[in-house]
Amino acid sequence: MKFISNENFPLASVRKLRELGYDVLSISERSPGISDLEVLRLAAEESRILLTFDGDYGELVFIRMVTAPPAVIYLRFAPMAPLEPAESVLAFISQQSSRIIGNFCVLERSLVRLRPLPSSG
Repeated sequence: MKFISNENFPLASVRKLRELGYDVLSISERSPGISDLEVLRLAAEESRILLTFDGDYGELVFIRMVTAPPAVIYLRFAPMAPLEPAESVLAFISQQSSRIIGNFCVLERSLVRLRPLPSSG
């Protein structure tokens, strides 16, 4: 799986995912300050799953119909530690890996919701 982490995704979690063999492009490292639209464009172009704490991506893909990446994983909680986001993503992947692609995935501490992304065709 290839990921792109939004600027609000902690670098400690990015490093943890990389240590475990995941390909993670970090916006904080590569292009800090780019717009959400540019993040989505890059994620779609490079076929990367977006990792974010920003709920605005839901509006962009569902209301404004911006081309979506293969999946969005929106973490809807305030992390208590810099590694908690990586731990949540890893737990989600281990339980739901076959259901991630094609969905807007909302991760809360005790709940996961999946909503199919609009088709890009």
